Amino acid sequence: MVGIVSNNSGNSLLQQVQERQNNLLERLASGKKVNSAADGAAAQQIIDRLSSQIGGNQQALNNVYDGISLAQIGDAALSGVTDDVNRIRELSIQAGNGLLTDADRSALQQEVTQLQDNIRDTLENTNFNGNSLFTSDSTINFQSGANAGQSIGVNTRDLPTALNDILNADISTAAGAQTALDSADSAIETVGSNRAEFGAVQNRFESTARQLTTQAENEAAARSRIQDTDFAQTTSDLAASQVLSQANIAVQAQSNQQQSQVLSLLS
Repeated sequence: MVGIVSNNSGNSLLQQVQERQNNLLERLASGKKVNSAADGAAAQQIIDRLSSQIGGNQQALNNVYDGISLAQIGDAALSGVTDDVNRIRELSIQAGNGLLTDADRSALQQEVTQLQDNIRDTLENTNFNGNSLFTSDSTINFQSGANAGQSIGVNTRDLPTALNDILNADISTAAGAQTALDSADSAIETVGSNRAEFGAVQNRFESTARQLTTQAENEAAARSRIQDTDFAQTTSDLAASQVLSQANIAVQAQSNQQQSQVLSLLS
């Protein structure tokens, strides 16, 4: 009876050692020391929370890069508009030359008309993923973080209305040339203000992108410390477990042999 209890105790210890070995082998195979909640409920909860945060930050980073692209597209379009308005201004000054005839001013107006058409096309056709940037006063919001309330808005403007005077300027007369000059100055101010706004929001997006990248790196490192296998330590633990398993098997074999000898004497 004593021998049977001892044998059961030995089997239980051997089973524990084998389970320990299986756990260590799983860690080495997966590269993770926490493969399920059974390996550490609190650790698994932290890992899940960090994983959710990392995934959210990565998507937010993608959103922020889209925001940067939008700002760059808007600024590039307005840069072209600025060039066209400046050219209209130059032509307006030229049309103010008293030596020009009405025919000369009409020729200048033909170029102005082409520039005005170009400005209209730019304002009407500049969009990002189907969102027009210059045809209405609105805001395009970008989720810029993994949590609620973290967003950056990009304002859009109804620039065809704001630039109506320059888009309808007529320098075919001396008086019209003077009016066009005032309209051009006003248009340059309006376009410049919108370009500055795009520049400011682009800087904000870029700053947020740097913050998200740093945060993601720190969170990934924290998750790794909790989740990833220490291969050197785990390999050492596995070797020790294997030695313990072999020793336990040897002891159990010796115990079985002694038990057999006792039973032989009793018989």
